[in-house]
Amino acid sequence: MRKINADLRRYVEENILPKYAAFDKGHDERHARKVIADSLALAADRDDVDIDMVYAIAAYHDVGLSEGRDLHHVYSGKKLQSDGNLRLWFSEPQIKLMQEAVEDHRASNRTAPRSIYGKIVAEADRDIEPETIVRRTIQFGLKTCPQQSDFEFHYRRTEEHICRKYGEEGYLKLQLHSPKNEKGLQEIRAMLADRTVFRTLCKRIFEQEICADKS
Repeated sequence: MRKINADLRRYVEENILPKYAAFDKGHDERHARKVIADSLALAADRDDVDIDMVYAIAAYHDVGLSEGRDLHHVYSGKKLQSDGNLRLWFSEPQIKLMQEAVEDHRASNRTAPRSIYGKIVAEADRDIEPETIVRRTIQFGLKTCPQQSDFEFHYRRTEEHICRKYGEEGYLKLQLHSPKNEKGLQEIRAMLADRTVFRTLCKRIFEQEICADKS
């Protein structure tokens, strides 16, 4: 695998990834590192991308959550564009392309990513694994609605979100061929078709997260 510029990696490790500590468990540093790793894996065999750009895009993709969730993809792009330190490694046209890729990563966007860079980070951010999806959804609900400790509330919220995003008519679209995500999407749709299985999984994860928060 092609190596990331050592100085760029050091800058991101010391100044960008720590920002994720302020976000919910579904968008913490572990998530950022997972998106970086999956982006690099998707780009590994491509000769039409700059690997340093792929790395930086993935690292910055959710930093805009500090400004709120609804437009976090836009704010993330602005934070990347306004970071003058990135000019040490990238030209202005590259910065612009990277900003657009970050803006385009969100699954609910109505238009497809404008470049291969946007497709890579969007696909890497999907991380479609049923238990991971349910856990991240419940974690976000507990983070944003701390006054709600009732399972039924969080179950209804989780069910609604996952159906709307991952269901047969959901808005999520895969951007690149990814056997892992294609398999995961089939699995989560099968789980949604059997609500007993889905409810049991939600209940188990909810109880785990409640216990973790109390410990």
